[in-house]
Amino acid sequence: MFGDTKAFSGFSVNDLAAAKQFYGETLGIRVTEEHGLLTLHLAGGDRPTLVYPKDDHTPATYTILNFPVEDIDKAVDLLTDRGVRFERYEHLQTDEKGVFRGGGPLIAWFTDPAGNILSVIQM
Repeated sequence: MFGDTKAFSGFSVNDLAAAKQFYGETLGIRVTEEHGLLTLHLAGGDRPTLVYPKDDHTPATYTILNFPVEDIDKAVDLLTDRGVRFERYEHLQTDEKGVFRGGGPLIAWFTDPAGNILSVIQM
């Protein structure tokens, strides 16, 4: 029934203006706004992601978006220079930059202004 649909994902934030600034300016993603909703145009526009305001927003407790990068150290440095703070988790040992190098792909987590968890992951 939905095998050929152009389904898309979405997530909530508590401040649409802050989200627009963060995703558009800090992360450099093309963002459009229509009907009080944001659309993140990921993968060159082939993967639209809806961002909607929610008064009683609760941040996701899992990673909602993973951004693949070729060089995680370069990506972390660039984001840090743009004011992004990388998360540290007790159960995962990260280095001084916030990169987890303990097995599997190199990954570093950060949050958007609404507290949703994002990552850069070296692929």
